[in-house]
Amino acid sequence: MCSGFVQTNNRIAIGAAISPISSYHGGQFDITLLIWKDPKHGNWWLEFGSGILVGYWPSFLFTHLRDHATMVQFGGEIVNTRPGGSHTSTAMGSGHFAGEGFGKASYFRNLEVVDWDNNLIPLPNLRVLADHPNCYDIRGGVNGVWGHYFYYGGPGRSVRCP
Repeated sequence: MCSGFVQTNNRIAIGAAISPISSYHGGQFDITLLIWKDPKHGNWWLEFGSGILVGYWPSFLFTHLRDHATMVQFGGEIVNTRPGGSHTSTAMGSGHFAGEGFGKASYFRNLEVVDWDNNLIPLPNLRVLADHPNCYDIRGGVNGVWGHYFYYGGPGRSVRCP
């Protein structure tokens, strides 16, 4: 979906489903994604799992990211055109609110950034934001197992979210 992305691995289908998938009150499955800047050529690489390079965004595509990023955002997004004057019923994440926690709500964990020396370091600060907290919400935290993490999601249109 991003113009200019150069896929270098034909074993990964961009936009395809990833399996296995987590289930409510059932097994929970993680994937690992890493985006980093090649210091020699300036390209931004996408890595999946343990060292599987998927492809890169060439350096010439960027103006503000030519040297480094100043902000990283993680999360979910839906499109709300307010069909019929109501909020969309599109769920985010698992469709369950963050407060339901592990096994129910969706999550990101072990959030890290790449420093100037291309080392992974913990986030210097994690700020959470939900534009429509009655429809979708988020709760962040940090612990010794998951590092910085957040739970997020919601059902969309509901009694709480007309």
